[in-house]
Amino acid sequence: MTKFNKTLLAAAVTLASTQSMAAGFQLNSQSATGIGRAMAGDAIIADNASVLARNPAAMALFDETAISVGMTYADINVEVSDVQYDTMLGGTNHLGSLDNAAENKVIPNFYYINPVNEKIAFGFAAFSNYGTGTDLGELNNNQDFNTPIDLLGNTEVVTINLNASMSYRINDSLSLGLGLDIIQGSGTLTRSGDLTLAPGMDPIALNLVDVDADGWAVGGIIGLAYEINENHRFGFSYRFSPEMKASGDISYNANPLTPAENFDEIEIPMADIAQFAGFHQLTEKFAVHYTAQWTQWSTFDHIGLVDGDKGSSEAILKEYNWKDSWFLSFGATYDINENWTVRAGIANDQGVVGEVSSLSIPDSDRIWYSAGFTYNINQNSSLDFGYTLVDGEKVHVLEQSALVGEVSAYTESGANYFSLQYNYNF
Repeated sequence: MTKFNKTLLAAAVTLASTQSMAAGFQLNSQSATGIGRAMAGDAIIADNASVLARNPAAMALFDETAISVGMTYADINVEVSDVQYDTMLGGTNHLGSLDNAAENKVIPNFYYINPVNEKIAFGFAAFSNYGTGTDLGELNNNQDFNTPIDLLGNTEVVTINLNASMSYRINDSLSLGLGLDIIQGSGTLTRSGDLTLAPGMDPIALNLVDVDADGWAVGGIIGLAYEINENHRFGFSYRFSPEMKASGDISYNANPLTPAENFDEIEIPMADIAQFAGFHQLTEKFAVHYTAQWTQWSTFDHIGLVDGDKGSSEAILKEYNWKDSWFLSFGATYDINENWTVRAGIANDQGVVGEVSSLSIPDSDRIWYSAGFTYNINQNSSLDFGYTLVDGEKVHVLEQSALVGEVSAYTESGANYFSLQYNYNF
């Protein structure tokens, strides 16, 4: 594969990061209670079954069967402005701006926890840790001259995490947990448009990238819960994320005069996640909680292709300079009365892009502002609502296009999360 082809493919695959509202292409949207407190303390609070997404050991805190079912609506806003590049004739070609390059998403979840006895509990869950969806194709339209179509196009990536976990209470203070993750991922990537070699020339229609692929991977999670007493406890977990291999229709064509190149698989490494959480009931009605989450994005070093017909050899498409990131949050909960509980939180979400910036990954540091409530319908059931405003920094990015050279742009990403969840205890 030529360097030209590699640049096109790398740009196509890496654009999968554009929409997600946490570092890299990670999602932090597993529950309405978590959305309402900026995920602060989510690995140990255990106020409903959604704790299973963060720490399997926390199932030991349940003394009755619990179910939580919910969904989050992500209203995403990704602004791309002042996209331009210098031409060979010494001028500047302005491609314009996009007010919203992202697609809104509905993210569902389900959790079930069943205590077998005073020592053992097991649970099942379905949620998502990674996902994205963007379309920068409009920047290719109505241009008088060449555009960097290798960097602009449509991307849709979805992952589903199916989890089975168990916990074991060692003593009154310490509990351990272990879980298995079965991850299904699917994605659609397209990069196409008209290439104009010089003003006045007829454009050449190019279909550079056309991918429709899906695959399965296996990961796991370990965790512990430590209770000082009934009012103070800590939780820790480490999630082992696999390399996702997606197969399907994978076609690339950098030159319309030559046949497209086909591959069997795309290999995308996903990041491990470690988190520490604390919960402290300071008064009968008021509690504080916090989370420190570390994500090992430095393992996202490259994306590869595999062609089984060529001896399963891997082509390294692009090297990365991503860095590990921290998500730090603090929150508080207040019980108004037996029916109503309110919560709030704030978080600092660190971006992952290192020294090499990219138009296809408009990542930046973000601040989360969260609030929510719980309404206890009766002794066994409750309804949660959470809202988060994600405020991202505006950043200047430079990226090299194989067609036009260096492209300059400004990107700014943010979101509104609305989440609703129903809980039932048997």
